[in-house]
Amino acid sequence: MAAYGLYTHISSNKFRSMLLLAGLFLLIYVVVFAGALVAEVLLHDGRSVDFYLTQARRDLITAFPYATIAAALWIVIAYFFHQNMIDAVTGGESVTRQQQPRLYNLLENLCISRGIPMPKLKVMDSPALNAFATGLNRRQYSITVTTGLLQALNDQEIEAVLGHELTHIRNGDVQLMVVAVIIAGVVGFFGELFFRMFTNLSWNSSGSSWSSSSSSSSSSSSSSDRDSKGAGGAIIAVIIAVALILLAWLLSQVVKLALSRSRELLADAGSVELTKNPDAMITALRKIENRGELPGATSAVMELCVDNPREGFADLFATHPSVDSRVKALVQFAGGHDPGPLALPSDAADAHDQPKESETGQPPVPRGPWSNAGEPAGVSDPRPGPSQGPWGRHS
Repeated sequence: MAAYGLYTHISSNKFRSMLLLAGLFLLIYVVVFAGALVAEVLLHDGRSVDFYLTQARRDLITAFPYATIAAALWIVIAYFFHQNMIDAVTGGESVTRQQQPRLYNLLENLCISRGIPMPKLKVMDSPALNAFATGLNRRQYSITVTTGLLQALNDQEIEAVLGHELTHIRNGDVQLMVVAVIIAGVVGFFGELFFRMFTNLSWNSSGSSWSSSSSSSSSSSSSSDRDSKGAGGAIIAVIIAVALILLAWLLSQVVKLALSRSRELLADAGSVELTKNPDAMITALRKIENRGELPGATSAVMELCVDNPREGFADLFATHPSVDSRVKALVQFAGGHDPGPLALPSDAADAHDQPKESETGQPPVPRGPWSNAGEPAGVSDPRPGPSQGPWGRHS
């Protein structure tokens, strides 16, 4: 495993960032075309599919410059204000040396030792154990850590986490992730707008036509003589529009697959290269494991974090490799030692607060709906559950 400064990895990230931005415009054009199909169905009842497709293409050509300007405007807004948007979601606040001398000094020492420009430092008030880096250029780079991380990790472990995030900045991973967030935001916005419009449509069975729920019923008599072929064309056009929207959404999710999971392994290795302490990175990962969930954060923000406990179906869309695989790589290539899953004092306190079986007559309920994440080592739910099946995460 190469530890740091992989120019091919950095160049690949820059190329994929540009490719994803180009793909953003394509996805928006697909959504606009789908919206034009629905609009033509509303304006012209009982026409053929070819008619609707032809009209929608003309509408797309007309709307092309406006859609392009809208996409470019969103990119500009996200470029300058994405950090404010993320801070609004997570509650992260900038801190100074006087407010957080311990954290500030650890980050500053890492930057000075390698000649790395000092990013902004932010703290998020959350019991979760996590951290993430954001920014699209040197003036915007920032690292956000949670208060839970500061309380649970010692200085060496915090230094390892900061080194991990600094490596993301150096390797260009942050830019690629922010671009992915921009794409997901645009497609999600237009997709929601389309489906809100679509839910206002109703099928007029007597007139065999689509109409808006807000339109008057007098139009039904004028369309009662439409033949079944025209009615079928309207249905097929709407089905095509829905399929295009679903395709755009799916492609926006597949963008995650362009975010190679190897970036986390490289960032772990980069942290070891910075700190010369593989054991600190390993114990930090073991403490963060299954404790990094940020309740108010979107999935896009979680994908920026050191560990993302949220998984896709059968782990297909997971943006992070498992902690076990990351630790195994550090043990194999960096010579660290794996202590195994670690229990924190807070876990024992939470377990003590839960009622025992003798008090309630029932086995204790595991924390969280899907797994026993966060329980002390050696404590497990005796009943079978999702976390013990093929879809759950095993600690």
